[in-house]
Amino acid sequence: MNNILVVNINWLGDAVFSIPVFKTLKKTYPQARLTCLCAPRVKEVLQYCPYVDKIIVYDERGRHRYPWRKLGLIASLRKKKFDAAFLLHRSLTRSLMVYLAGVPLRIGYSKTPGLLTHPVAMAAEDMHRCDYYLKAVEGFGIKVQDRTCELRLKAEDIQSLRTKLANAGLKPMKDYVVLNPGGNWDLKRWGPDAFAQLAKRLNEQFDLPVVFSGGHHDRELCRHIMKISGVKGVVMAGETALGESLALYKQALGVISADSGPLHLAHSVGGNIIGIYGSTRPEITGPRGGGRSIILFNEIGCNKAPCYHLACGSNVCMKSVTVSDVAQAFEKLRS
Repeated sequence: MNNILVVNINWLGDAVFSIPVFKTLKKTYPQARLTCLCAPRVKEVLQYCPYVDKIIVYDERGRHRYPWRKLGLIASLRKKKFDAAFLLHRSLTRSLMVYLAGVPLRIGYSKTPGLLTHPVAMAAEDMHRCDYYLKAVEGFGIKVQDRTCELRLKAEDIQSLRTKLANAGLKPMKDYVVLNPGGNWDLKRWGPDAFAQLAKRLNEQFDLPVVFSGGHHDRELCRHIMKISGVKGVVMAGETALGESLALYKQALGVISADSGPLHLAHSVGGNIIGIYGSTRPEITGPRGGGRSIILFNEIGCNKAPCYHLACGSNVCMKSVTVSDVAQAFEKLRS
């Protein structure tokens, strides 16, 4: 096979977990050109994956919302004459698009297996997400040799980050720790008061500056945490492009975060991380990158399986991980 399409998933963390799929296909078919069909929100992440040759955006809620736009995309896919397509999650729309694009080999998951030439049986719910996506290629008889998630930094991003940190008042080459307090839903977040206490303890106990990371929507949260902590930190939330964020995570002594996209991004570039888990399970969405990692998780009864009770008012699973737990984990991480 010389021309392969991978139909990817929609979320940042899952995009990171899909990287071993591209690595496996590239090692199995080294001459092949790998194209990824993905949602707009994960395009930038995949641009840092060394095994993806081309990215095609499928914007199902925007540009490709209307049927005639989908037909235009299908026509474009048909012209590219793909030899095979691997579908990493169940989607009637995507499997139909690949079918109509005339791709001769269609492998993976689908809500309508008849649209595929090689449908793969649904994986177990408690399987790690990385292994779930890899099963889509294993179902075609391809052997997986490396399950590590890997993103590669660019030299210009490292230099750009150093300039931004210096402009923010952090001395060049100064050691620092990154706190990422955000998350795509509240149930997975560790509380702002806990992050504030942690920031103060890290600053006092280890004499380390604290850098807060996240997106534009996390900026006020980071500023609030810094204010109540009494620590003079650096808020980089919303101030860094993706490549600069990757450099920020890689060069930190440690990145401390709940189960979130930034946690997995940090680990995928070889950064050292502490993951705080509660409503999600480490064996399903734990980090799979190349850095050192310490996962803090307490099974308290209601989180024996991943919990999606978004209206939970107590968030006791996350609160069961204490500031002392995290501080001790950081001491171990840097030793």
